[in-house]
Amino acid sequence: MLKPIRNEQQYEEALLRVYTLMQKDIKPDSKTSDELEILSMLIKAYENEHYPVPQPNPLEAIKFRLEQMNMSEADLSEILGHRSRKSEILSGKRKLSLAMIRKLTEKLHIPAEVLIQAY
Repeated sequence: MLKPIRNEQQYEEALLRVYTLMQKDIKPDSKTSDELEILSMLIKAYENEHYPVPQPNPLEAIKFRLEQMNMSEADLSEILGHRSRKSEILSGKRKLSLAMIRKLTEKLHIPAEVLIQAY
């Protein structure tokens, strides 16, 4: 019987059970695959509550995403409209405007909630 994970011991036991299940050849839509899926959701909920991952710094997120997409800072200038604006933003001298946030979200697929944070 699956139950919510309420403490570290239950969390560790759930992780061990997931590990054990993942070592098996599980058939889709079986009781075992359902157990694995539900345990994974319970573990994720526990981790989100007890081990939250902080949002990245907006400027670091932009730089990281450019790197991931094999784009240069010149490409960022094209997105934002002006070369000097790009430099001011990446140096922290200028804050992102709402229009810039919208463009970055559209072009780089960075969530707006990351870009609107204070930095």
